[in-house]
Amino acid sequence: MNESEKWTVLRLLSWTTDFLSSEGASSSRLDAEVLLAHSLSCQRIDLYTRFDEEPGQPVRDQFRQLVRQRADGCPVAYLVGQREFYSRQFQVSPDVLIPRPETEFLVITAQDLLDQESSETAFRIADVGTGSGNIAICLAQLLPGSSIIAIDTSTSALEVARSNLITHGVENQVELLQSDLLAAVDQPLDMVVSNPPYVSEAEYEQLAADVREHEPRLALVAGPTGLEVYQRLLPEALEKLRPGGWLLLETSPMICESLIRLIESSAGFGPVELTRDLAGHARVVHTQRSS
Repeated sequence: MNESEKWTVLRLLSWTTDFLSSEGASSSRLDAEVLLAHSLSCQRIDLYTRFDEEPGQPVRDQFRQLVRQRADGCPVAYLVGQREFYSRQFQVSPDVLIPRPETEFLVITAQDLLDQESSETAFRIADVGTGSGNIAICLAQLLPGSSIIAIDTSTSALEVARSNLITHGVENQVELLQSDLLAAVDQPLDMVVSNPPYVSEAEYEQLAADVREHEPRLALVAGPTGLEVYQRLLPEALEKLRPGGWLLLETSPMICESLIRLIESSAGFGPVELTRDLAGHARVVHTQRSS
């Protein structure tokens, strides 16, 4: 950076956008804005009224360090310690998967299905592989009469989820449970939702370097086919769900058809329906336990 000119907010953003683009970042302007807003302890939208402001040296030093880490591949969410999901901010760390916009369709589908049954019913829902707790927390706020079990095998992930429960004020509505899938659940459920690991070993090698190098592999990779966790979860969900209870699974376009065939071949479930994301990609499959 040439220090002979004033480093205003606008100039910092412009220089950083060009720099991150040259380093291969796919969202360089957004990354620059998020990192600078974090350094300035302000909202990203506030930057647009502060273009002519010249941040002090401590802020510029912090920003420069964050930009360097981003150029080295560290995801922005881990650098700032949070990520927006369903118009809410969630704490994240390298112990949990970074929430993706596509996963919001799991929340939307779950709410739609339960609203069709009765808006007055207190449902019991399990979120399998909760990570940061983003799905469980959104469902708790959208379905305030319901109780949620947020399940993960990782103690570190559950600590991140616990912090998010407190931040969003749902710690009395959401129970954290360390369990391998549904093994430790001892009561009937109205719904099981899950964004499980569904990346195959081969597909994992094709993911972006920042994902492979920084996000928890355990939360991404299922095994050689990508179906391995689904194969274990289906019989457990069948056992725990009440008759008519719902099973919702996030998936990817690469294995969606295989997942649907797997569910259809599992006795005890009804017809399978598919929800697509805004890009038209297969994203969520849902079915009911037969009566």
